[in-house]
Amino acid sequence: MKVLGVIPARYGSSRFPGKPLLEIKGKTMIQRVYEGAIKSKLITDLVVATDDERIIEEVNRFGGRVMLTSSEHPSGTDRCAEVLSHFQNIDVVINIQGDEPLVDPEQIDTLLQVFTNDKVEIGTLGIDQVSLEDLQNPNRIKVVVDHADRALYFSRSAIPNFANAKGAPLSSYPYLRHIGLYAYRAQTLREITSLEPTRLETTESLEQLRWLYYGYKIQVVKTHIETPNIDVPDDVEKVLRFL
Repeated sequence: MKVLGVIPARYGSSRFPGKPLLEIKGKTMIQRVYEGAIKSKLITDLVVATDDERIIEEVNRFGGRVMLTSSEHPSGTDRCAEVLSHFQNIDVVINIQGDEPLVDPEQIDTLLQVFTNDKVEIGTLGIDQVSLEDLQNPNRIKVVVDHADRALYFSRSAIPNFANAKGAPLSSYPYLRHIGLYAYRAQTLREITSLEPTRLETTESLEQLRWLYYGYKIQVVKTHIETPNIDVPDDVEKVLRFL
């Protein structure tokens, strides 16, 4: 199985401009992500996809592979599809978040192993370590799955709703929180990036709902690993505690 790993990295983040070049104990964030991802045993090609020359210079400096992509992409998924268009004979593409400097190669390989099942189109991760605060926090995405661990729905709300639950909410249902690492069959990635956005997707601001709406299956793989990401400057301290 040939696996293309793509690390989308934009310079112009609205909440934290320039964060791929943030220095974290002597290394930039993008270098830390790249060095973590390259340890995967299943990724055969790894590329940073960016729209900024400063990030290109940095990746070249530490010896990584980088590609200049369009600045018009609405999501990292679309950026992954552009990178894929430059490769041949790729079976699976994995979208590795560029703001997770502590990315765990074991977590990457756990997700990729699900593609040994030829029926899997898209894979992502879920974790059952869920607090009441997580359920009530709209920035913590929740997911419900069917009997085969395929996603039924993702939401910023608590799903299922526990208003009528007997007892404590967390004891009423095995809640699952989404971890935003995605992998796709190459052909599936080409298809989903040509789909029109849906009202469901825009209402929740979750692009994976577009894929479900159009009938694609998303396999949710359980993981016990969660690494902190850097979304805003205040998140840097959380990462430093692990270094």
